[in-house]
Amino acid sequence: MAVADPSDLDKPRLRDRLYAWRTGLLRSRRFQTLAARTPLAARVARKDGEALFDLVAGFLHSQVLMAFVELDLAEHLAHQPRRVESLALRTGVNPDRMRVLCQAAAALGLMTRQRDGRYALGRLGAALPGIPGLMQMIRHHDVLYRDMADPVAFFRDAPATELAAFWPYVFGASGPIDPATAATYSELMAESQTLVAEEALRVLDLGGVRRLLDVGGGTGAFLTAVGQAWPEPKLHLFDLPPVIGPATHRFAAAGLADRATITGGSFRTDALPAGADAISLIRVLYDHGDATVKMLLAKAHAALPSGGRIIVSEPMSGGARPDRAGDAYFGLYCLAMGTGRARSTDDIAAHLEAAGFTDVRHRRTARPFITSVVEARKA
Repeated sequence: MAVADPSDLDKPRLRDRLYAWRTGLLRSRRFQTLAARTPLAARVARKDGEALFDLVAGFLHSQVLMAFVELDLAEHLAHQPRRVESLALRTGVNPDRMRVLCQAAAALGLMTRQRDGRYALGRLGAALPGIPGLMQMIRHHDVLYRDMADPVAFFRDAPATELAAFWPYVFGASGPIDPATAATYSELMAESQTLVAEEALRVLDLGGVRRLLDVGGGTGAFLTAVGQAWPEPKLHLFDLPPVIGPATHRFAAAGLADRATITGGSFRTDALPAGADAISLIRVLYDHGDATVKMLLAKAHAALPSGGRIIVSEPMSGGARPDRAGDAYFGLYCLAMGTGRARSTDDIAAHLEAAGFTDVRHRRTARPFITSVVEARKA
């Protein structure tokens, strides 16, 4: 296949001349020096400089967070502030190195340094254990960091990644699956799903829904949250047999056993269970490529009655307005998984409409970095 000439792909436009002038000005060392002497420009330059430095230091900041979590500093500081030497003894870290870690954690808001020299939890560090699934995700990030160790090779060469091996279900794994992998997957999904369900249910009105089928619902965390918030709908969980095991206990513990049905199967090879008037796909589409999404939405459309409703909830790309969480985190995470992608609300709407759904609506959540919601109906 002939390689395209880049000049053929980027035909210049008239407004590009202004862009070139502006970019050249900002790249100029002389302009930067003059701007630093002008009060208004100096503030802008300082803000830009700080933002660039944060990008440069971002990996180190994430490693400080990882150490904070792995060394259980939130637990060690839960009841009282402590001195560096005490934290060093409790964690087995050299005191001089612990002092550097404490200073770094304090600078990032995870800890605070008190007047007497002791260190206490900052607001971020104190809140961390109370956010469902977050500490598990942080511990799991060492896999993603290794996959991104050579970012140029990551983007240019599409190498095999550890993260892809961690999520075998995304690739339609069949046959024996390592029980430890299944347990880790289930725990991580269940914990993090709690926060997603909480956010989605703030904007969803499930009044009038008689039976909700949650496809790819794992251990039933989302359906449990639905059942506790809405007493009317019957709940139907559909996911791979190795994943759904803990769901029975979860539903029973929540007092939902009489309202819940669990079906093992794969949406890749099986028809979706019939009888639901609403189907939810919670953090499912972004795990899969467009062909799989097209197939799944077609099956959802076929399973629903006229007027039936589909709910898509997951982190989403900003599309024409790139978003930090959707594009600079989840976009890369999906790339490392080797399948799927973070889609914009417009992308998801287009897939829903292609599958035959109508009345597509975007429900704005308060925390889109956790999840966004798109709904549609079957005509």
